[in-house]
Order: sequence, then C-alpha cells, then structure tokens
Amino acid sequence: MIEVDGLRKRFKQVRAIDGVSFSARDGAITGLLGHNGAGKSTSLRILYGLLTADSGSALVDGINVMNEPQKAQENIGVMTDAHGLYPRLTAREHIEYFAQLRKLDKSIIDKRTELLIEQLAMEEIADRRAEGYSQGEKMKVCLARSLIHNPQNIIMDEPTNGLDVMTTRSVRTILQTLKDQNKCILLSSHIMQEISALCDEVIVISEGKVLMQGSLDVLLTSTGESDLEEAFMAITRASR
Repeated sequence: MIEVDGLRKRFKQVRAIDGVSFSARDGAITGLLGHNGAGKSTSLRILYGLLTADSGSALVDGINVMNEPQKAQENIGVMTDAHGLYPRLTAREHIEYFAQLRKLDKSIIDKRTELLIEQLAMEEIADRRAEGYSQGEKMKVCLARSLIHNPQNIIMDEPTNGLDVMTTRSVRTILQTLKDQNKCILLSSHIMQEISALCDEVIVISEGKVLMQGSLDVLLTSTGESDLEEAFMAITRASR
C-alpha cells in the first residue's frame, strides 16, 4: 500500500506540488489523472526516491520513503516513460542485470527471468540486442526489469505513452494480472480512456494539488457527468 500525505516540492520559483495527499491500496489499480505539468511525475519521483520532498510524508507498505529510501525501494518496481535501454544488451541481459543490481540469487534470477519472458511474450526478442526494438518491445523489457524482484508495489509513469493499440491492450492485460495477484499499482496518465479502462480509483490532480479521489462512479456521481473527461473538466473548473 502507498500512502502520501501533504507532499510539497518547489523548483526555485515554481511550485510543482502543494500539499499532495492520496492513497493506493493493494489489489487495485490507482490512476493519477492530470494535464501535463499537473504534478503527477513529481509526486511519483518522490515516491521512488528520485526527488526529495520539501515537506510531507510518503509511506510504502508502512516504510517512510524519506527516512528509509533504500528499504522502501525494495518494495517498489518502477517503470518510467524514459526507457533507457542499453542498445548492445539483449532483453534477457537487461533483466538479469537489474536482478543483479537487486542482489538476487542466481537461481532466483534464472527462474524469474524465464517466467517474465513467458508472461510478457518476449520469446522472440529475449536474445536479440535492444538496438532496433519497437516501442512495444522496449516497454516489455522495461516492465520486466521493474518486476524482476517481485515487488508488492508497481509505479508507472505514462505506461502506454507512444504505444500502438495492440501493445496497449497487452499492457492492460498484464496490469490486470498483477492486480489479481493483489499488487498495488499506481500509474499516471493524461489519457482519459486509459484511466477509465484500467483504474479502480482515480486521483484528479491539477496545479500541484489533489482535487478529488474516488472510483469512476464516485467522480461521475459527484459531478453529475456521464463520462470521465467531462467529470475531469468539471472538477478542475470548480477548483479555480
């Protein structure tokens, strides 16, 4: 479970997030929904230790991210929209390398690598160098390396950004499987259809502040709208 309370972060004169609070539970997909620059990525980067908050707290399975960042990171798998693959390494080598960074035993690495290659249908690219991979193939490698240590919490920043329709559908299937395994999945997106299709809980964030959190039905009922896009617009208008 992920719990965020009163996070604040400034970059010189720019206030990126201002008192952000939300929670993401196990066995559910929680979506951070907001326009570009709303504060989604800043919030996630604080959670996985890339940034330090000016104030507030963030807990991952009860572990304080600020006080024990390395311990918290052991329970997190992170997939960002920046793939950062080494072009001369194969998919298998990428996965094994990240497993070694996690200091997993060789027997566990071999078993988990084969399992992820099968689950993500990566057999055709498993032993091919990453140079020339499609966007979908890159995404699969990034997802596999984020899951190699079997984390309880998965954080994804714009996971379907730039993907074709078939690969997007594949991502949705994978996320549903992880949810069925009682994982806590927190993702950010500015794509309404993506949030509607995937998420059990939606967090609306705008100008660095959380405006509302609830199920899709709660958001629609509270705004009197019939679809998420109109509900989002109504929520953000009401905050001005």
